[in-house]
Amino acid sequence: MKEETDFKMIAKTIFGLEEVLSTELQRLGARNVEVLNRAVSFTGDKGFMYKANLCLRTALRILVPIETFKVSDEKSLYEGIQSINWENYLDVTDTLAIDTVLSSDLFTHSQYLSQKAKDAIVDQFRAKHGERPSVDLDNPTLRIHLHVFADTCTVAFDSSGESLHKRGYRDKTNLAPLNEVLAAGMILLSGWDKRSTFIDPMCGSGTLLIEAAMIANNIPPGYYREEYGFEKWKKFMAFDQELFNMIFDSAINKITNHEQKIIGCDISRNVAKKAKENVKLAKVDDIVTIQTCAMQDMEVPAGRGVVVMNPPYGERMVKDNIEELYKSIGDTFKKNFSGFDCWVISSNMEAFKHVGLRPSRKIALFNGPLECRFMKYEMYQGTKKTHKLEGRAENGERN
Repeated sequence: MKEETDFKMIAKTIFGLEEVLSTELQRLGARNVEVLNRAVSFTGDKGFMYKANLCLRTALRILVPIETFKVSDEKSLYEGIQSINWENYLDVTDTLAIDTVLSSDLFTHSQYLSQKAKDAIVDQFRAKHGERPSVDLDNPTLRIHLHVFADTCTVAFDSSGESLHKRGYRDKTNLAPLNEVLAAGMILLSGWDKRSTFIDPMCGSGTLLIEAAMIANNIPPGYYREEYGFEKWKKFMAFDQELFNMIFDSAINKITNHEQKIIGCDISRNVAKKAKENVKLAKVDDIVTIQTCAMQDMEVPAGRGVVVMNPPYGERMVKDNIEELYKSIGDTFKKNFSGFDCWVISSNMEAFKHVGLRPSRKIALFNGPLECRFMKYEMYQGTKKTHKLEGRAENGERN
Protein backbone atom coordinates (compact mmCIF):
# COMPACT_ATOMS: atom_id res chain seq x y z
CA MET A 1 0.00 0.00 0.00
CA LYS A 2 1.54 3.32 -1.06
CA GLU A 3 1.11 6.04 1.51
CA GLU A 4 0.56 8.85 -1.00
CA THR A 5 -2.48 7.12 -2.53
CA ASP A 6 -6.01 6.81 -1.17
CA PHE A 7 -6.93 3.68 0.73
CA LYS A 8 -10.13 2.30 2.25
CA MET A 9 -11.09 3.12 5.84
CA ILE A 10 -14.07 2.27 8.02
CA ALA A 11 -15.47 4.67 10.60
CA LYS A 12 -17.43 2.85 13.32
CA THR A 13 -20.42 4.56 14.91
CA ILE A 14 -23.55 4.06 17.03
CA PHE A 15 -26.70 2.54 15.48
CA GLY A 16 -28.83 5.36 14.09
CA LEU A 17 -25.96 7.77 13.43
CA GLU A 18 -24.71 6.23 10.16
CA GLU A 19 -26.26 8.91 7.91
CA VAL A 20 -25.02 11.72 10.17
CA LEU A 21 -21.49 10.29 10.02
CA SER A 22 -21.75 9.88 6.25
CA THR A 23 -22.64 13.59 5.93
CA GLU A 24 -19.75 14.54 8.21
CA LEU A 25 -17.31 12.51 6.11
CA GLN A 26 -18.51 14.03 2.85
CA ARG A 27 -18.18 17.55 4.26
CA LEU A 28 -14.66 16.72 5.45
CA GLY A 29 -13.68 15.62 1.93
CA ALA A 30 -13.88 11.82 2.05
CA ARG A 31 -14.30 9.91 -1.21
CA ASN A 32 -16.38 6.82 -2.03
CA VAL A 33 -18.51 7.20 1.10
CA GLU A 34 -20.79 4.20 1.73
CA VAL A 35 -23.19 3.67 4.64
CA LEU A 36 -22.92 0.29 6.42
CA ASN A 37 -24.42 -1.10 9.63
CA ARG A 38 -23.06 0.96 12.55
CA ALA A 39 -20.25 2.07 10.24
CA VAL A 40 -19.41 4.09 7.15
CA SER A 41 -16.67 3.14 4.68
CA PHE A 42 -14.71 5.74 2.71
CA THR A 43 -11.37 6.38 1.06
CA GLY A 44 -8.70 8.98 1.75
CA ASP A 45 -4.95 9.34 2.25
CA LYS A 46 -2.85 9.28 5.42
CA GLY A 47 -3.49 12.96 6.09
CA PHE A 48 -7.23 12.37 5.80
CA MET A 49 -6.94 9.51 8.33
CA TYR A 50 -5.45 12.01 10.80
CA LYS A 51 -8.16 14.55 9.92
CA ALA A 52 -10.97 11.99 10.35
CA ASN A 53 -9.73 11.05 13.84
CA LEU A 54 -9.37 14.69 14.83
CA CYS A 55 -12.56 16.16 13.34
CA LEU A 56 -15.35 13.54 13.16
CA ARG A 57 -17.92 14.04 15.92
CA THR A 58 -19.96 10.86 15.38
CA ALA A 59 -17.17 8.29 14.78
CA LEU A 60 -16.12 5.88 17.52
CA ARG A 61 -12.95 4.71 15.74
CA ILE A 62 -11.28 4.77 12.33
CA LEU A 63 -10.18 1.35 11.05
CA VAL A 64 -7.81 0.62 8.16
CA PRO A 65 -8.55 -2.84 6.63
CA ILE A 66 -5.42 -4.66 5.41
CA GLU A 67 -6.57 -8.22 4.63
CA THR A 68 -9.69 -10.30 4.03
CA PHE A 69 -9.90 -14.10 3.92
CA LYS A 70 -12.44 -16.93 4.25
CA VAL A 71 -12.82 -18.84 7.52
CA SER A 72 -14.63 -22.05 8.43
CA ASP A 73 -13.21 -22.84 11.88
CA GLU A 74 -10.50 -21.79 14.37
CA LYS A 75 -7.79 -23.55 12.34
CA SER A 76 -8.59 -21.61 9.15
CA LEU A 77 -8.62 -18.37 11.14
CA TYR A 78 -5.18 -19.19 12.58
CA GLU A 79 -3.85 -20.01 9.08
CA GLY A 80 -5.35 -16.83 7.59
CA ILE A 81 -3.65 -14.67 10.22
CA GLN A 82 -0.38 -16.60 9.75
CA SER A 83 -0.47 -15.93 5.99
CA ILE A 84 0.04 -12.21 6.70
CA ASN A 85 3.69 -11.13 6.97
CA TRP A 86 3.52 -9.43 10.37
CA GLU A 87 7.06 -8.09 10.12
CA ASN A 88 5.64 -5.49 7.74
CA TYR A 89 3.70 -4.09 10.69
CA LEU A 90 5.43 -5.05 13.95
CA ASP A 91 8.85 -5.53 15.55
CA VAL A 92 9.49 -8.13 18.25
CA THR A 93 9.91 -5.27 20.74
CA ASP A 94 6.43 -3.89 19.93
CA THR A 95 3.16 -4.66 21.72
CA LEU A 96 -0.22 -5.63 20.30
CA ALA A 97 -3.87 -6.00 21.26
CA ILE A 98 -6.64 -7.73 19.32
CA ASP A 99 -10.36 -6.92 19.39
CA THR A 100 -12.81 -9.21 17.62
CA VAL A 101 -16.36 -8.46 16.51
CA LEU A 102 -18.45 -11.54 15.61
CA SER A 103 -21.42 -11.71 13.25
CA SER A 104 -21.19 -15.39 12.41
CA ASP A 105 -22.79 -18.73 13.31
CA LEU A 106 -19.42 -20.47 12.85
CA PHE A 107 -18.01 -19.17 16.14
CA THR A 108 -19.35 -18.48 19.59
CA HIS A 109 -16.63 -16.60 21.50
CA SER A 110 -14.96 -13.46 20.15
CA GLN A 111 -12.35 -13.56 22.92
CA TYR A 112 -11.28 -17.05 21.88
CA LEU A 113 -10.78 -15.86 18.29
CA SER A 114 -8.70 -12.92 19.54
CA GLN A 115 -6.55 -15.45 21.42
CA LYS A 116 -6.13 -17.66 18.32
CA ALA A 117 -5.17 -14.64 16.20
CA LYS A 118 -2.64 -13.54 18.83
CA ASP A 119 -1.14 -17.07 18.85
CA ALA A 120 -0.80 -16.98 15.05
CA ILE A 121 1.09 -13.67 15.15
CA VAL A 122 3.45 -14.49 18.02
CA ASP A 123 4.12 -18.01 16.68
CA GLN A 124 5.24 -16.44 13.39
CA PHE A 125 7.72 -14.18 15.20
CA ARG A 126 8.92 -16.95 17.50
CA ALA A 127 9.63 -19.24 14.53
CA LYS A 128 11.71 -16.54 12.80
CA HIS A 129 13.42 -14.80 15.72
CA GLY A 130 13.08 -16.97 18.81
CA GLU A 131 11.24 -14.09 20.50
CA ARG A 132 7.88 -12.39 20.10
CA PRO A 133 5.93 -9.15 20.61
CA SER A 134 4.01 -9.03 23.88
CA VAL A 135 0.36 -8.18 24.52
CA ASP A 136 -0.63 -4.81 25.96
CA LEU A 137 -4.41 -4.44 26.13
CA ASP A 138 -4.35 -0.82 27.31
CA ASN A 139 -1.70 0.94 25.26
CA PRO A 140 -0.37 -1.27 22.44
CA THR A 141 1.88 -0.25 19.55
CA LEU A 142 -0.69 -1.77 17.22
CA ARG A 143 -4.36 -2.40 17.96
CA ILE A 144 -5.69 -5.05 15.56
CA HIS A 145 -9.40 -5.35 14.82
CA LEU A 146 -10.94 -8.58 13.49
CA HIS A 147 -14.42 -8.54 12.04
CA VAL A 148 -15.84 -11.99 11.31
CA PHE A 149 -19.00 -11.73 9.23
CA ALA A 150 -20.46 -15.14 8.19
CA ASP A 151 -17.43 -16.92 6.64
CA THR A 152 -15.29 -13.83 6.00
CA CYS A 153 -12.66 -12.38 8.31
CA THR A 154 -11.46 -8.81 7.79
CA VAL A 155 -8.25 -7.76 9.53
CA ALA A 156 -7.96 -4.02 10.18
CA PHE A 157 -5.71 -1.72 12.17
CA ASP A 158 -7.32 0.68 14.62
CA SER A 159 -5.88 4.13 13.94
CA SER A 160 -7.76 5.75 16.84
CA GLY A 161 -6.47 3.82 19.84
CA GLU A 162 -8.88 4.64 22.63
CA SER A 163 -12.48 5.13 21.42
CA LEU A 164 -13.02 8.60 19.94
CA HIS A 165 -15.96 9.21 22.27
CA LYS A 166 -13.36 9.67 25.01
CA ARG A 167 -12.75 13.29 24.05
CA GLY A 168 -10.61 14.11 27.09
CA TYR A 169 -12.66 17.01 28.49
CA ARG A 170 -14.90 15.12 30.91
CA ASP A 171 -13.42 14.72 34.34
CA LYS A 172 -16.49 14.59 36.54
CA THR A 173 -19.27 12.18 35.62
CA ASN A 174 -22.57 11.27 37.22
CA LEU A 175 -24.58 8.09 36.98
CA ALA A 176 -25.23 6.93 33.39
CA PRO A 177 -23.30 9.69 31.60
CA LEU A 178 -24.17 10.20 27.95
CA ASN A 179 -21.63 8.97 25.40
CA GLU A 180 -20.07 12.02 23.72
CA VAL A 181 -20.51 10.58 20.20
CA LEU A 182 -24.21 9.97 20.88
CA ALA A 183 -24.56 13.49 22.33
CA ALA A 184 -22.98 15.05 19.22
CA GLY A 185 -25.13 12.87 16.97
CA MET A 186 -28.31 13.92 18.76
CA ILE A 187 -27.45 17.61 18.35
CA LEU A 188 -26.66 17.16 14.65
CA LEU A 189 -29.91 15.18 14.17
CA SER A 190 -31.89 17.97 15.86
CA GLY A 191 -31.04 20.34 13.01
CA TRP A 192 -29.95 23.08 15.46
CA ASP A 193 -28.74 26.09 13.46
CA LYS A 194 -25.80 26.78 15.86
CA ARG A 195 -27.00 30.35 16.46
CA SER A 196 -30.38 30.12 18.20
CA THR A 197 -30.68 29.23 21.90
CA PHE A 198 -29.68 25.68 22.86
CA ILE A 199 -30.97 24.25 26.15
CA ASP A 200 -30.48 21.03 28.10
CA PRO A 201 -32.81 21.33 31.10
CA MET A 202 -31.50 18.15 32.82
CA CYS A 203 -27.85 18.57 31.97
CA GLY A 204 -26.18 15.98 34.24
CA SER A 205 -22.43 16.13 33.64
CA GLY A 206 -22.88 18.70 30.84
CA THR A 207 -22.01 16.54 27.84
CA LEU A 208 -24.77 17.85 25.53
CA LEU A 209 -23.90 21.45 26.41
CA ILE A 210 -20.20 20.96 25.74
CA GLU A 211 -20.79 19.14 22.45
CA ALA A 212 -23.21 21.92 21.38
CA ALA A 213 -20.59 24.58 22.17
CA MET A 214 -17.98 22.62 20.18
CA ILE A 215 -20.31 22.22 17.19
CA ALA A 216 -21.34 25.88 17.25
CA ASN A 217 -17.75 27.13 17.33
CA ASN A 218 -16.19 24.49 15.10
CA ILE A 219 -13.96 23.12 17.87
CA PRO A 220 -12.66 19.73 16.65
CA PRO A 221 -13.65 16.92 19.04
CA GLY A 222 -10.05 15.68 19.05
CA TYR A 223 -8.81 19.04 20.36
CA TYR A 224 -8.56 17.69 23.92
CA ARG A 225 -7.11 14.25 23.10
CA GLU A 226 -3.59 13.46 24.23
CA GLU A 227 -2.88 10.72 21.69
CA TYR A 228 -4.15 8.49 18.90
CA GLY A 229 -3.29 4.93 17.93
CA PHE A 230 -1.62 5.99 14.66
CA GLU A 231 1.01 7.98 16.60
CA LYS A 232 2.65 4.69 17.62
CA TRP A 233 2.78 3.26 14.09
CA LYS A 234 6.37 2.82 12.91
CA LYS A 235 6.32 0.42 9.95
CA PHE A 236 2.80 0.58 8.52
CA MET A 237 2.03 4.20 7.57
CA ALA A 238 4.72 5.45 9.96
CA PHE A 239 3.53 8.44 11.96
CA ASP A 240 4.30 11.75 10.29
CA GLN A 241 4.45 14.37 13.06
CA GLU A 242 4.86 17.28 10.63
CA LEU A 243 1.79 16.25 8.62
CA PHE A 244 -0.27 15.77 11.77
CA ASN A 245 0.79 19.18 13.13
CA MET A 246 -0.24 20.82 9.86
CA ILE A 247 -3.69 19.16 9.96
CA PHE A 248 -4.13 19.96 13.66
CA ASP A 249 -3.18 23.64 13.15
CA SER A 250 -5.53 23.91 10.17
CA ALA A 251 -8.44 22.55 12.26
CA ILE A 252 -7.65 24.89 15.17
CA ASN A 253 -7.55 27.90 12.84
CA LYS A 254 -11.15 27.16 11.82
CA ILE A 255 -12.42 27.61 15.40
CA THR A 256 -14.90 30.51 15.61
CA ASN A 257 -15.92 32.60 18.58
CA HIS A 258 -19.67 33.18 18.44
CA GLU A 259 -21.57 33.95 21.61
CA GLN A 260 -24.58 31.64 21.48
CA LYS A 261 -26.95 31.15 24.37
CA ILE A 262 -26.14 27.58 25.45
CA ILE A 263 -27.91 26.97 28.73
CA GLY A 264 -28.21 23.98 31.04
CA CYS A 265 -29.73 23.33 34.40
CA ASP A 266 -29.83 20.55 36.94
CA ILE A 267 -31.90 20.28 40.09
CA SER A 268 -28.93 18.87 42.04
CA ARG A 269 -26.42 21.46 43.24
CA ASN A 270 -23.67 18.84 43.31
CA VAL A 271 -24.41 17.64 39.75
CA ALA A 272 -24.57 21.23 38.43
CA LYS A 273 -21.20 21.90 40.09
CA LYS A 274 -19.66 18.88 38.29
CA ALA A 275 -21.13 20.05 34.99
CA LYS A 276 -19.60 23.51 35.48
CA GLU A 277 -16.20 21.90 36.13
CA ASN A 278 -16.47 19.83 32.91
CA VAL A 279 -17.51 22.93 30.93
CA LYS A 280 -14.45 24.73 32.27
CA LEU A 281 -12.18 21.79 31.36
CA ALA A 282 -13.56 21.94 27.82
CA LYS A 283 -12.75 25.68 27.71
CA VAL A 284 -16.31 26.62 26.72
CA ASP A 285 -17.32 28.27 30.00
CA ASP A 286 -17.51 31.63 28.18
CA ILE A 287 -20.53 30.45 26.15
CA VAL A 288 -22.19 27.83 28.38
CA THR A 289 -24.31 28.87 31.37
CA ILE A 290 -25.54 26.38 33.97
CA GLN A 291 -28.37 27.09 36.39
CA THR A 292 -29.12 25.09 39.54
CA CYS A 293 -32.88 24.59 39.49
CA ALA A 294 -35.69 22.31 38.40
CA MET A 295 -36.56 22.30 34.70
CA GLN A 296 -39.87 24.10 35.31
CA ASP A 297 -38.05 26.95 37.13
CA MET A 298 -35.51 27.60 34.35
CA GLU A 299 -35.10 31.07 32.94
CA VAL A 300 -35.80 30.50 29.23
CA PRO A 301 -34.86 33.28 26.77
CA ALA A 302 -37.64 34.48 24.47
CA GLY A 303 -37.56 33.50 20.81
CA ARG A 304 -36.82 30.31 18.96
CA GLY A 305 -34.43 27.59 20.06
CA VAL A 306 -33.74 23.92 20.49
CA VAL A 307 -33.99 21.69 23.57
CA VAL A 308 -32.08 18.41 23.60
CA MET A 309 -32.36 16.37 26.77
CA ASN A 310 -31.58 12.98 28.27
CA PRO A 311 -33.95 12.52 31.24
CA PRO A 312 -33.76 9.48 33.54
CA TYR A 313 -35.12 6.37 31.80
CA GLY A 314 -36.03 4.13 34.68
CA GLU A 315 -32.83 2.36 35.65
CA ARG A 316 -31.78 5.57 37.37
CA MET A 317 -34.93 6.22 39.43
CA VAL A 318 -37.91 4.64 41.17
CA LYS A 319 -40.55 3.49 38.67
CA ASP A 320 -43.38 5.36 40.43
CA ASN A 321 -41.70 8.72 39.76
CA ILE A 322 -41.18 8.14 36.04
CA GLU A 323 -44.75 8.91 34.91
CA GLU A 324 -44.83 12.07 37.00
CA LEU A 325 -41.44 13.21 35.65
CA TYR A 326 -42.36 12.75 31.99
CA LYS A 327 -45.74 14.45 32.49
CA SER A 328 -43.96 17.43 34.03
CA ILE A 329 -41.53 17.52 31.06
CA GLY A 330 -44.48 17.77 28.63
CA ASP A 331 -46.25 20.38 30.78
CA THR A 332 -43.08 22.50 31.01
CA PHE A 333 -42.52 22.30 27.24
CA LYS A 334 -46.04 23.66 26.69
CA LYS A 335 -45.77 26.38 29.32
CA ASN A 336 -42.17 27.65 29.01
CA PHE A 337 -40.72 26.57 25.66
CA SER A 338 -42.97 28.23 23.08
CA GLY A 339 -41.10 28.50 19.77
CA PHE A 340 -38.67 25.69 20.61
CA ASP A 341 -38.08 22.31 18.97
CA CYS A 342 -37.81 19.97 21.95
CA TRP A 343 -35.96 16.65 21.59
CA VAL A 344 -35.99 13.91 24.23
CA ILE A 345 -34.08 10.60 24.25
CA SER A 346 -35.33 7.70 26.34
CA SER A 347 -35.41 3.91 26.36
CA ASN A 348 -38.65 3.97 28.35
CA MET A 349 -41.37 3.81 25.68
CA GLU A 350 -44.10 3.72 28.34
CA ALA A 351 -42.80 6.95 29.91
CA PHE A 352 -43.05 8.77 26.58
CA LYS A 353 -46.83 8.30 26.65
CA HIS A 354 -46.99 10.57 29.73
CA VAL A 355 -45.34 13.54 27.96
CA GLY A 356 -48.83 14.24 26.60
CA LEU A 357 -47.59 15.62 23.29
CA ARG A 358 -47.54 14.13 19.82
CA PRO A 359 -43.98 13.77 18.49
CA SER A 360 -43.34 15.01 14.93
CA ARG A 361 -40.30 12.73 14.54
CA LYS A 362 -39.13 9.44 16.11
CA ILE A 363 -35.55 8.26 15.58
CA ALA A 364 -34.20 4.91 16.81
CA LEU A 365 -30.83 5.22 18.58
CA PHE A 366 -28.83 3.11 21.00
CA ASN A 367 -27.42 4.46 24.25
CA GLY A 368 -24.96 1.70 25.12
CA PRO A 369 -27.03 -1.52 25.14
CA LEU A 370 -30.31 0.37 25.54
CA GLU A 371 -32.54 0.78 22.50
CA CYS A 372 -33.94 4.30 22.64
CA ARG A 373 -36.21 6.67 20.78
CA PHE A 374 -35.19 10.25 20.09
CA MET A 375 -38.46 12.18 19.94
CA LYS A 376 -39.09 15.65 18.54
CA TYR A 377 -41.87 17.84 19.96
CA GLU A 378 -42.52 21.12 18.13
CA MET A 379 -43.68 23.84 20.51
CA TYR A 380 -45.42 26.33 18.24
CA GLN A 381 -45.77 29.96 19.24
CA GLY A 382 -49.53 30.26 19.51
CA THR A 383 -51.66 27.28 18.50
CA LYS A 384 -50.59 24.68 15.96
CA LYS A 385 -53.57 25.61 13.80
CA THR A 386 -52.50 29.29 13.69
CA HIS A 387 -48.96 28.24 12.82
CA LYS A 388 -50.20 26.12 9.91
CA LEU A 389 -52.41 28.94 8.58
CA GLU A 390 -49.49 31.40 8.75
CA GLY A 391 -47.31 28.93 6.85
CA ARG A 392 -49.94 28.58 4.11
CA ALA A 393 -50.37 32.37 3.89
CA GLU A 394 -46.60 32.80 3.41
CA ASN A 395 -46.73 30.27 0.57
CA GLY A 396 -49.54 32.24 -1.12
CA GLU A 397 -52.19 29.60 -0.38
CA ARG A 398 -55.80 30.50 0.26
CA ASN A 399 -57.50 29.60 3.54
